[in-house]
Amino acid sequence: MAGIIMFAGFALLLIIGVPIALSLGVSTTAAIALDPEITVKVNTVAQRIFGGLDSTSIMAIAFFVLAGNLMTKGGISRRICDFARSIVGGVRGGMAITLVLACAFFAALSGSAPATVIAIGTILYGEMCKMGYPEDRTAGLLVVSGGLGPIIPPSIIMVVYATMTGASVGDMFKAGMGIGIGITAVLVLVVIVFAHKEHWPKDEVHFNLKTFLVDFVKAIPALMLPIIILGGIYSGILTATESSAIAVVWSLIAGLFIYRELHFSDLFNIFIESAKSSAMTLFIIATSTAFAWLFAYAGISAKLVNFVVNMNLSPAMFCLLVAIILLIFGTFLEGIATAVLLVPVLWPIAQALGINVIHFGMIVSIANVVGTMTPPVAVNIFSAASVTKLPMGKIVHGQWPFFIGYVGFFFLVVLIPKLSLFLL
Repeated sequence: MAGIIMFAGFALLLIIGVPIALSLGVSTTAAIALDPEITVKVNTVAQRIFGGLDSTSIMAIAFFVLAGNLMTKGGISRRICDFARSIVGGVRGGMAITLVLACAFFAALSGSAPATVIAIGTILYGEMCKMGYPEDRTAGLLVVSGGLGPIIPPSIIMVVYATMTGASVGDMFKAGMGIGIGITAVLVLVVIVFAHKEHWPKDEVHFNLKTFLVDFVKAIPALMLPIIILGGIYSGILTATESSAIAVVWSLIAGLFIYRELHFSDLFNIFIESAKSSAMTLFIIATSTAFAWLFAYAGISAKLVNFVVNMNLSPAMFCLLVAIILLIFGTFLEGIATAVLLVPVLWPIAQALGINVIHFGMIVSIANVVGTMTPPVAVNIFSAASVTKLPMGKIVHGQWPFFIGYVGFFFLVVLIPKLSLFLL
């Protein structure tokens, strides 16, 4: 009965417009109050909510959000775009390749898909349209390339997943690096094909060693960030949380004193904006912890595990089923909400089937990114619409070839665990 109350209550509250975090908390409380078989007191929900945030790893989320906002406002994204453009040279579709590479570089700084879309789109979209690139294709490419944000480390969704399952954040980041490079290569390949098929313009800026070196030197403060973050984690010197805090400090130094595009007067608004974004994410994690705990306490998790194990599904078939479930949920739930709702339910089953925790984490992470590109809840499309001023329908139409490439690579990751594990 508890499971019915929890999921029915959660669905009903979502339908009437109650925020996700409150829907999780209220449905959990209702299940305890209404199911006579649940013997714990209602105040246990509050204890579990606070317990859900009692982790140093979760602090990394707030720091990465703040670092991303500081980088967006501090001139780092423009140097990244200039450096990416200097690499490509005067090939057909060169600016589109620049957009993909710039998103990949910025992904290694921000860990957020919407932040990547806005930061890179603001700089490149208008210029590309003036050069003659199709508006819908450019906006669509921006949406899908922005999906590199949560895959190439650092990644907020990977920190959330590691917190829930006990997986190593460092190993998640290593796996994400390999997969992110693979997705980048796929997107560049699709760009090259469509650039010739639809006769996109050539970039006027040809490769020049001197220009490349100048842009590289200007981008060094920005490129230092992933070295600091990932180098600290992989070497064992820093935890993910400590690396995220250092990323904030370096973002401040780069924005205020090196690029000088960030001013002390900007900091208050940046801190407030970052606090709001972090609070929403942390509130969802906190209430979902209580939801997941009751799910296990009521014995529902054990029943699900036994049911799926008795179906004799192979690990590959189960992973494929999970991928489809996550993609469906991703169309109407925000990515982190999907993860915190479903991972506590699905991971015990995956564990019973012998599925590697990092491989499963990559499935969860990439599926959540795909959700940012699929209406009606598609934060990447909303972000691109705010930058490009195009209607959502036109953006969705323009993104389909890149979206197919992204999803195709995702299913390769689902079915071939070595794609997630070869860097470990």
